Amino acid sequence: MMKTINLALLALTAAVFVGCDKDKATIEDNKEATKNAIDHRKEAVDAAATEAKKQTDVNASIDKAKIEANKEITQAQLDADKKKADAQAKVEKAKVDAEKK
Repeated sequence: MMKTINLALLALTAAVFVGCDKDKATIEDNKEATKNAIDHRKEAVDAAATEAKKQTDVNASIDKAKIEANKEITQAQLDADKKKADAQAKVEKAKVDAEKK
């Protein structure tokens, strides 16, 4: 009878430990899954930031090129305006010279 009780108690204790081990294993699995999910989110954030930086660099290059192009267009227009002013002055001087004669 004592053997049976000891055996039953041993079986019950083993069942409790097995149950605890399963609970602990589940908790550990959940912890690892959470950490993996966080790591994946961190990687996604890093990738998004890297892509955003690249796009910002591209946009900055485009903006710089537009600024340079506008500068060249404006300078060309100003050069043309100078030539026009020179030509107009020549015409007016020629008129004055013609009127004197």
